Amino acid sequence: MRAGNSKKDCAELPKRFPRRWESISLPHTWNAMDGQDGGSDYFRGKCAYAVRIPKQKTDGRVWLEIEAASMTAEVYINGKEVMRHEGGYSAFRADVTQMLNKRKNLLCIFVDNSNNEAVYPQLADFTFFGGLYRGVNLITVPESHFMLNRYGADGFLCTPISDEIDTRIKAEAWLENVKGSDTGYFSVTDRDGVVVAQSENAASEYVSAQLHIQQPHFWQGVDDPYLYTATARLLRRGAVIDEISVKTGIRTFSADSQKGFILNGKLTPLRGVSRHQDREDKGYALSEQDHLEDAALIREVGANTVRLAHYQHSQAFYDECDRLGLVVWAEIPLISVMSAAKGAHENSLRQMKELISQNYNHPSICVWGIANEITLGGEGAQTEANLRELNQMVHDMDSVRLTAIAQFTAYPMDGPLNQITDVVSYNHYLGWYVGEFEDNEKCLDVFHEKYPNRPLGLSEYGCEAVLTWHSDTPKRKDYTEEYQALYHEHMAWIISERPWLWATHVWNMFDFAADSRDEGGVKGRNNKGLVTMDRRTKKDAFYIYKAWWSSEPFIHICGRRYAERSGSTLSLKGYSNQPEVALYMDGSLVEKKTAERIFIFENIPFSAGSHTFMAKYRDIEDSIVLTRVEEENPAYHFVGADEDGTVANWFEDKDMEEIPDMSFESGCFSIKDTIGDILCHAEAKEVFIPAVSALVGMKIDEEMLAAMRTKTVEDMSGTFGAMIGAGAEDKIALLNAQLQKVSKRSGGC
Repeated sequence: MRAGNSKKDCAELPKRFPRRWESISLPHTWNAMDGQDGGSDYFRGKCAYAVRIPKQKTDGRVWLEIEAASMTAEVYINGKEVMRHEGGYSAFRADVTQMLNKRKNLLCIFVDNSNNEAVYPQLADFTFFGGLYRGVNLITVPESHFMLNRYGADGFLCTPISDEIDTRIKAEAWLENVKGSDTGYFSVTDRDGVVVAQSENAASEYVSAQLHIQQPHFWQGVDDPYLYTATARLLRRGAVIDEISVKTGIRTFSADSQKGFILNGKLTPLRGVSRHQDREDKGYALSEQDHLEDAALIREVGANTVRLAHYQHSQAFYDECDRLGLVVWAEIPLISVMSAAKGAHENSLRQMKELISQNYNHPSICVWGIANEITLGGEGAQTEANLRELNQMVHDMDSVRLTAIAQFTAYPMDGPLNQITDVVSYNHYLGWYVGEFEDNEKCLDVFHEKYPNRPLGLSEYGCEAVLTWHSDTPKRKDYTEEYQALYHEHMAWIISERPWLWATHVWNMFDFAADSRDEGGVKGRNNKGLVTMDRRTKKDAFYIYKAWWSSEPFIHICGRRYAERSGSTLSLKGYSNQPEVALYMDGSLVEKKTAERIFIFENIPFSAGSHTFMAKYRDIEDSIVLTRVEEENPAYHFVGADEDGTVANWFEDKDMEEIPDMSFESGCFSIKDTIGDILCHAEAKEVFIPAVSALVGMKIDEEMLAAMRTKTVEDMSGTFGAMIGAGAEDKIALLNAQLQKVSKRSGGC
């Protein structure tokens, strides 16, 4: 189904097809524009979709499949409830054969992206777009068929196994309405369609086979992503009753704490990016071509791995990762805050069951992520127990793949949550929110030295760049393309020196929507991407990683958007994976340099007017045009970079020389009060929000803090302190002193 009618902010079930509703086509979201324009005010509520579907001509069964509905869904046919689903990123299905009893049937789907304390995600730095943003399908099958509702997945699993004995694929199938004489047939064919293994057994509700493969061709990631086709057939007296085919790849993998990631016995350092699925002016409502373009850009930068954050992505994208050889970290949206609400833990388990069941057959997926920065909102009594149960369930469902957790910098290295999963990765933004970018390797090396048997990775790292801003003297938090380039030059180098990092993932491949943000003069967007949100522009930092990771010959000159320069000389920088680069100005050779990936040309005479600069190696070249101006163009500088009041200035007018002792007058606020109580009081909130933003080095809004409302400031002081480092205790004491000046008697919730 590709079209229907929709009504925003609607909770009333229509009795007949609502002709006056807005006509829409799928995929669809009602947040395509307001979810990316800033203000943290995008629509979050219940909307309705309606479509008429004819009675299906079949002697078998009819199933309704909804590929995703964000965040919860209620489904009705002819006024009768079909199903309810909680979770905005996975598919769900129902047998609707008996409900399609009219010539024209009314299907109505309510989709609600309101905050729901029992459904994840609770809090995250991205927009929770609502809507039916993938597809809605009717599936007809014979009365006897492969099961269609194993947590929204087909009843056919393939497990490639390669050990000292042999190589085989364990094929498993779940069937419905099997007859006594039926048989289950499994086969594996190679890329040319030649059958390399097959088996036939008596059919029952469950049937399995070991398909042994002689001289297997392994799925070797981006070097050789070889795929077989596995097919399951239900046969009755030799005739095919039902059939399922999937692509599969044979591979073994492990993460070694000293050597890094190993794929089919070969050391394969995983170096890549993270990806959010939204696009400018589209939100989540992407076409298949959009997904394919994203995957192609990830391969162009030379990545061999992608972390699909922070939820289940489209089947089209996983399929393309299989085909391209990208090793995938797939995860559920258990992020930032673990809800204590009834049903929340069960929701995380359910979403993980759906993620695994629906994506089990993808050879690209090697890692299941169970949580991301889950202690950002504090570590509750059930945090460890819930994560241990989740991790064990993953291993019970999938004995082959690794489990991972992504921690943020402030989480203690010796914390118990680092002992749960097979591998651990950290999200480090040192050199952007706080500290210097040299601090990243210090954190990595300390962990590696203290815990030499724990495979460690870098799950997020990055900094923001807005195409508008430029500087000859870039610095932290100036949002320039030049600072982002310096940051990633450093990170690419330190990563190359640490092959024991099992995987590293840049945050992020693409700029993405975060409606609560107002960063670098851009509202509603996280600007850490190597590529812009519309996918039209690759920032300079993109080419740093292409120089490190890609074998495609190229040269890139930096600074093309910094087109007007002042001064009688200038410096130019280029990136390339070639050994030598020659720079020409207006056709005349300036200099020829031999270097490794980064080529810097300094003190180039720069006269008035416009000049063409070309960098060349053999038949590979790149060129830009720069113009000399008499005075530096102020349009290139983000004024907020020098006066970012929410990051540092809250402390500037406070006396840091005389830090008061901690006091806790009962009639006044203090760090012993809950965040919820502080946010309910206008004067206390006015003190608290900018102070916390200053402590953590990034803008914190009320919505983000509200997710931590049951925690006291004291509970969170360890987190704040770890993020800000030296002087944290003094600043927390100063915050307490300021809160003590606010009387609780003056109002509140």
